[in-house]
Amino acid sequence: MPAGVCGCCGPLRPRYKRLVDNIFPEDPKDGLVKADMEKLTFYAVSAPEKLDRIGAYLAERLSRDVVRHRYGYVVIAMEALDQLLMACHSQSIKPFVESFLHMVAKLLESREPDLQVLGTNSFVKFANIEEDTPSYHRRYDFFVSQFSAMCHSTHEDPETQTRIRVAGIKGLQGVVRKTVNDELQAIIWEPQHMDKLIPSLLFNMQDSDETEGPSGEENPASLAESCFRELLGRAAYGNMNNAVRPVLVHLDNHRLWDTNEFSVSCFRIIMYSIQAQHSHHVIQQVLGHLDTHSKNTPRVRAGIVQVLLETVAIAAKGSVGPASTHRGGDYTWVNPTCSPPNLWLGPTVLEVFNTLLKHLRVSVDGELADGRRVSNCSVSSSRARDRESVSSLRARDRDSVSSSRARDSDERIVQNAIIQTIGFFGGNLPDYQRAEVMMFIMGKIPVYGTPCHSLDTVKIGHQGTKRIQAMLLNSLIMVTSGFKSKTMCAALPAAFLEPLCSVSLMEDSELRLLVLEILHNIIDRHDNRAKLRGIRIIPNVAALKIKREKISKQDVTFMKKHGQQLYRHIYLGCKEEDNGQKNFELLFTALALVTIELANEDVIIDLIRLSLALQDMALTNEENLPMFIRCGIMALVAAYLNFLSQMIASPGLCQHVSKVIELRNLEAPYLLPEHVFREKCPLPTVLQADDRAVFFGVCDVTEALCGSAYSVERLPIPYVPQVTDRLSRRKSFVDTISLQLDILSNSLPDKSHLAEEITFETLKKAIDTTGLEEQERERRRQVMEKFQKAPFEEIAAHCESKNNMLHDRLAQIFELTIRPPPSPSGPASITSGPAHYQSVPVYEMKFPDLCVY
Repeated sequence: MPAGVCGCCGPLRPRYKRLVDNIFPEDPKDGLVKADMEKLTFYAVSAPEKLDRIGAYLAERLSRDVVRHRYGYVVIAMEALDQLLMACHSQSIKPFVESFLHMVAKLLESREPDLQVLGTNSFVKFANIEEDTPSYHRRYDFFVSQFSAMCHSTHEDPETQTRIRVAGIKGLQGVVRKTVNDELQAIIWEPQHMDKLIPSLLFNMQDSDETEGPSGEENPASLAESCFRELLGRAAYGNMNNAVRPVLVHLDNHRLWDTNEFSVSCFRIIMYSIQAQHSHHVIQQVLGHLDTHSKNTPRVRAGIVQVLLETVAIAAKGSVGPASTHRGGDYTWVNPTCSPPNLWLGPTVLEVFNTLLKHLRVSVDGELADGRRVSNCSVSSSRARDRESVSSLRARDRDSVSSSRARDSDERIVQNAIIQTIGFFGGNLPDYQRAEVMMFIMGKIPVYGTPCHSLDTVKIGHQGTKRIQAMLLNSLIMVTSGFKSKTMCAALPAAFLEPLCSVSLMEDSELRLLVLEILHNIIDRHDNRAKLRGIRIIPNVAALKIKREKISKQDVTFMKKHGQQLYRHIYLGCKEEDNGQKNFELLFTALALVTIELANEDVIIDLIRLSLALQDMALTNEENLPMFIRCGIMALVAAYLNFLSQMIASPGLCQHVSKVIELRNLEAPYLLPEHVFREKCPLPTVLQADDRAVFFGVCDVTEALCGSAYSVERLPIPYVPQVTDRLSRRKSFVDTISLQLDILSNSLPDKSHLAEEITFETLKKAIDTTGLEEQERERRRQVMEKFQKAPFEEIAAHCESKNNMLHDRLAQIFELTIRPPPSPSGPASITSGPAHYQSVPVYEMKFPDLCVY
C-alpha cells in the first residue's frame, strides 16, 4: 500500500499525530483546545520516546503555517510546545529540544515583528528550564546573531521598534542564562560571540536618553543594563578580558570618550558587577587601551583617564588595603582571610604607576609642543605681513592661539585626572607598597644629584622640566596623603629624603610648597596639621588638643642621622627671596610637626638653636634679603617659639616669649605674623639690632631653660647648616652635566699648591670667601655656555685631555709611593738616581729551601 494512503485515512494515522491535530481548532481564534492538550501532554509523559516525533510533527505544521501566513495556528503550535517543555523532564527531551529550537529559529527568521516576539518569548521560557544533563552538541550561535540584530532594530514604527529591541535583549539574556552556567557552553565567551552580544547591550544602554520607552522591564535601556550586569556577574577569571575588550571597542567606534558620561557609567557598572578579585583585569585593560591611544586627542585621553580613575576608585574602596600579603610572580595576593576583601593587583604596582607617569610625561610634552608651535606661528606670521593683509593675519593668529589654549586646557584635564588616579591607587595600598611607590615616583623627578634616565631635560627645556617636577610632586602629595608609617626611618629613607630636600632648594616657589606639603603628609601621623593651619601666635596651645605619643627609639635614631638635614633645608628655605605668606605658613607647620612627632630633649635644643639662627640671619642680613623676607622670618620665629614654649611647658621660656611678643605688639608689630602678612603692612627701612628687647636672646632662653631637664650647654653654640647630602645649594641641570667633566680640575691641585707652606696668613685667606661666590658664578656661566654652544668634537677632546691628565697624575703618585718588594735576584746597587738591580739568571737565583720542590 502506498505511504500516502495512511495520510488520507485518519484512523490509520499514528496516535501522536492524531493527538497533535486535535489540539488545533477549526477557527484559530478559539485558541488551543485544552482538553486535547491535556491528552497530548499525558501521552508525552507516558511515552517519552515519542517526544522527538511529536516535536518533529509540530515543527512541520508550524513551518507550513508560517509559509501560508496562518499566524493563529503558529501561536497555538508554540503554546503547545511551551506546555510540553514545561511538563516533560526526561532524557528523551533532548531531541524534542532540537525540534523546538528549530521552530524558534523559524520564527526569528520571519520579518513579522509579532512572530519574532513570539519566538523570543518561547526561547526565554526554555532558557529558564534547568536541564538535568548537559548538552554536548547544542550551539546557540544563530540565536546570538539573531537576537543581537533585533537589538539594533530600526523599524519605522517607534513602538514596534521598542518591542523588537526588548525582545532581542530578553533573548540575549536567555542565551546568557542558558550558557554561562554550562561548562560545555564556554564557547559563548569567545570573542566572536562577545563582539556581538556586548555591543548590542551597550547600544540600547547608550540610547536611554533618546528613546523614551515605558519604564521598568519594558524599557530597553534598563533591561539591557540588567542583562549587562548579569553577564558580568557570571564572568569567570579567564573570561574577563573577552568581556571588557568589546566595551572599549564600542566606545571607540561610537566616539564616546570625548563626552565620557556614558563611558564612566559603563565602567562603574562593570566594577560593581564583577567579583572583587577580578578588578585588576579591568584596570589592566583600560591601561592598555590608554597606551593604544597615547597619540590621540587630549579629550579622548582625558576620557580614558577619567574611566581609569573611576575603576581605580571603586577597586580601592573595598579591595585594596592593609592586609597580610603573599607575593607570587608578577602578582600580589592579599590574603582572603584578612579584611578587607582579597585583590590580585594584576600587573605589578610599579608597572601601573610607570604607565601613568609615562602618559603624564606625554601630556606635558604635548602641552609644551603646542606652546612652541604657537610661538613659531607668530614668528612666521610676522614675516608674512608684507604679503598678506594685517586683518587676515590677526584672525589666523587668534584662531591658532584659541585652539592652542583649548588644547592646553584639555591637557591639564588629562594631567589632573592622572594625578588623581595615582592618588586613589597609591593612597589605598599597604604601607610597604606605598613606600615603594613613593621611591619610584621620586626616582622619576629630575633632581640634581640623582640619576633620571627616563627624562631628557635637554629636549623639554627648563619650562618642561619644571612642569614635570610639579606634576610628579603633586602625584607624591596624593600618594602620601593619609600615609602613617610606624617609624620615620621607613617613611623617609635617605634615598628618598635627599632628593626631596634637594627639590626644596629649587628657585621656584611652587616646587618648594609642594615639597613641604609632602613632608607634612609623611611626618603628621596623628592628623594634627589641620589644627596648625596658618601662621599665628597661638594664645593657648592646649586648647588645640594636639595628639602626640612618646617618641620611639627608631625615631630618635632617625633624628640623629637626618635631623641636621631637615634643619638645614628649613633654614635655607626661609631665606628664599620669592617666599610668600604660604611658604612661611608651611614652614611653621613643618617646624611644629617635627616638634610634635619627632622631638626629644636634644631635638628641642636643636630647634631652638635653629630658631635663634634664623633670627640672627634676618638681623645681620648677609644675604641682602628684602625687608619683607626678613620680617617674615622674624614672625616665623616668634610664632614657632610661642608654640614650642607651650608644648614643652617651660614657664621660664613661656614668660620670655610672651614678654617679647608683647613688646613687639607695642613697638614693632611688623615682626609678628598677624601684621606682616596683611596687605599693605608698613615695613621699616632697617631693623635695629640694638633694640634687643624685641628679639629673643640666647642668654635669656638659656636662663629660662636652666631650671628644666634640658641640657643647655649647646644653646650658646651658633647653629651652622651642615652639609649632610650631596648638595650644598641649588644646582642647574647643565651644572649636573658639567660637574662630571669639570671635577678633575678641582680635585687635582698643582704641585706648587702641594708644596705651599701653611701659615696663619694662608689660613686667613682660606677662610675669607669674599669674591669667591662671584668667581664661582662666572665659572659656572662659562661652563654652561661652553656645553650649550660648543661642538661635540670639542667637548669630547676636552674630556679626553682631562682623562689623560688624570692617568698622568696617577702614574706620578704611584711612582713616588710604590717601592718594589725584595727580589731574589740580588741586592740593589745604590748609585745616584733610582735603584738599579743586577741582572741574575733564573737558574742562579737563591730561593729559600721551603720554596724548592
